Amino acid sequence: MTNNVIIEKTNTGVGRITLAREKALNALSYDMIESMLTTLKSWHHDPDVHIIILEGAGEKAFCAGGDIKTLYQAREHENGIAAAKQFFTLEYELDLLIATFEKPIIALLDGIVMGGGVGLSYGASHRIVTDQTKWSMPEMNISFFPDVGACHFLNQSPGYAGRYAALTAAVIRGEDAMLLGAADHYVKADVLSKLKETLLAYDWIHTPNPENDVDELISIHETAPPESKLSKWQSEIDQHFSHETMEGIIHSLEASDTDFAKETANTLRQLSPLSLKVTLAHLQQSAHTTLKETYANDIQLALQFLTCPDFYEGVRAVLIDKTRQPTYQYETVEAVPDKAIVPFFATNEVR
Repeated sequence: MTNNVIIEKTNTGVGRITLAREKALNALSYDMIESMLTTLKSWHHDPDVHIIILEGAGEKAFCAGGDIKTLYQAREHENGIAAAKQFFTLEYELDLLIATFEKPIIALLDGIVMGGGVGLSYGASHRIVTDQTKWSMPEMNISFFPDVGACHFLNQSPGYAGRYAALTAAVIRGEDAMLLGAADHYVKADVLSKLKETLLAYDWIHTPNPENDVDELISIHETAPPESKLSKWQSEIDQHFSHETMEGIIHSLEASDTDFAKETANTLRQLSPLSLKVTLAHLQQSAHTTLKETYANDIQLALQFLTCPDFYEGVRAVLIDKTRQPTYQYETVEAVPDKAIVPFFATNEVR
């Protein structure tokens, strides 16, 4: 086990997992993933565990994602790519286990919920956001792609809102995450601790239907969320992001004079053109795959990105040197030849 994850079992029937890497905003390391996977496998049939609470330490973050700087170092080590594959394989196995777990898992998504944190929580049976939630799939900012199964489940969002969230790496609020289908309940941050105390004190051992009781206890503490910004933009999102090429999406945005279209077009123009094209192709592909199949495709794409100069340039510019002025292989999406994305889908059909 690791000190970066706190594992507890209460005498009331609660299994509690706390991501405890607070200084790193609870970003996931390999040992954290391994610890959680081992724990959940043991709790699957543990008669003393009836519900699971999944949370992050501190007040700033549930989980800010994966340990990208470690992946950045993959090319510097002889077995770096093999280690990265092991990381992704274990991470996606954990995410899939949570998505198929037979006991209620309550994810407390207060503060930052990004990347790997989204993957960790998406499959939980009860996902609770607050007025402090900042949700995002930010991988496009470093010329990676939205992994952890996101290209599967974001296809299930209303209209093309999921495609917008994936391609722009937009940071959204809790109510927007609910619209995307990535959260279920809205609880004010100052009420969340009361809900947690209630869940921990409740007698789950003698509860015949924990799922129903979890719903009831959450309903006592939740409030109606504010109106989602994404819902206000839905018609514009659908108008522009329904195009089936990146060129079509960006040209549509640039032909519009609304503030939303101008800002979104500017955002997309600053991202890696190659990453944008690969991600759109993966979104289209993942509309026809299961979550498990999407994870398998995610591993292949992730390893391809670890051989791609754009990924290292994106991480350098955003996370290492922090110049935020990356120089990518192609200046525009129009300059990216279709053949450039073929290696990313070597064994997968690109639709």
